[in-house]
Amino acid sequence: MTTMTDTSLSEFKMPDVGEGLTEAEILKWYVQPGDQVTDGQVVCEVETAKAAVELPIPFNGVVRELRFPEGTTVDVGQVIIAVEVSGGAGAPAADTTQAPVAEAPAAPEPKPEGRTPVLVGYGVAESSTKRRPRKGAEPRPGAQEGTYYAATALQSELNGHGRQRPLAKPPVRKLAKDLGVDLATVTPSGPDGVITREDVHAAVAPAAAPVAAPSAPAVTEAPAPATAPAPVATYDGARETRIPVKGVRKATAQAMVGSAFTAPHVTEFVTIDVTRTMKLVEELKQDKEMQGLRVNPLLLIAKALLVAIKRNPDVNASWDEANQEIVRKHYVNLGIAAATPRGLIVPNIKDAHAKTLPELAGSLGELVSTAREGKTSPAAMQGGTVTITNVGVFGVDTGTPILNPGESAILAVGAIKLQPWVHKGKVKPRQVTTLALSFDHRLVDGELGSKVLADVAAILEQPKRLITWA
Repeated sequence: MTTMTDTSLSEFKMPDVGEGLTEAEILKWYVQPGDQVTDGQVVCEVETAKAAVELPIPFNGVVRELRFPEGTTVDVGQVIIAVEVSGGAGAPAADTTQAPVAEAPAAPEPKPEGRTPVLVGYGVAESSTKRRPRKGAEPRPGAQEGTYYAATALQSELNGHGRQRPLAKPPVRKLAKDLGVDLATVTPSGPDGVITREDVHAAVAPAAAPVAAPSAPAVTEAPAPATAPAPVATYDGARETRIPVKGVRKATAQAMVGSAFTAPHVTEFVTIDVTRTMKLVEELKQDKEMQGLRVNPLLLIAKALLVAIKRNPDVNASWDEANQEIVRKHYVNLGIAAATPRGLIVPNIKDAHAKTLPELAGSLGELVSTAREGKTSPAAMQGGTVTITNVGVFGVDTGTPILNPGESAILAVGAIKLQPWVHKGKVKPRQVTTLALSFDHRLVDGELGSKVLADVAAILEQPKRLITWA
């Protein structure tokens, strides 16, 4: 976690906070150079592919350097902050071996305002997007965002390359290559002399004018189609917004693609009358044993699924590709899908099968509260066996959910609405909803999947089965 560079300076490296994750983005620094820190004090918040995590410093001292600015994605194991453990005051000591680079001027950037806690399922929080270092180049210790780009160019000159390399992000370099633009001829307009997409397009525009003007043909020159760049899509900054895919959204996208094209999905549907379940929810809210707990239809749906799994244990399994084995789980870690501005997360309730109804209600309430605060830990999102996704909160009737990777089934719950329904031989308004169960057909055949879904439906139609079947 830490290394000693001399008798007084300690370095804190980006830890692996997500059991095997390789990188994390620095969302916010809570300290600045010159600040006093103590062992256990949170110094920054980072976002991994799983969740946002606060990092505590493991020693006492004075902050000397923040090695990366906010918004930078840092590999696990890289030093992110240097602390003088002797507690001496003053500015950071200069590194004479890096003096020409470390002293490169940097234009200060406005810091983003404090991050707003995430509400599960609703709204999109404002965010700020900053440059991240170019791939293939390591930022120098102590360099901030501006000095990193300047340092790269200065190092090029020190190495005798002859000219300063133009500063641009990889996507901008690709755009310039596609358009046939030499970045060395482009006038930069971005901070710290960085070339932007608009600069590249501006460099192309003047070159297009002579093409329309009449000119004498030159037989010695190659035909225009041989040298003209292939047409590319343009980006209208006034009418489009591009959002970098990273963190939770990036991991979710990769996981969903992997799941969709690895596990053969089957989805079955059933529409049911849940009027009795809704009445039971209202009764439980008045029960003194449930006071202070989160009581809603999702609680009874979760309990119904757990009972259905107990009656059909083969559904609770995973596929071991390496050993070509089906691994049946004798426990249920029940996942609850939650949509946040960072993307979809699926924390799970460990050993949900062993919980009483009040205990299950307490666990659901804690899971939701933690997700709302954006404090869901990576461990809470690992080891799930089956999942529930409640699309009904958005007024949606049902869907065909994609399996959470490594799980056998996912139950989608649609909106509960008053609808005309034949009840005891008469058409009456009843509370009706549609359930959809997606399952991995390698693990669960049609008969087993149908039994599970039918059991869940039967319990929600007649919730007394929670007692007779439990």
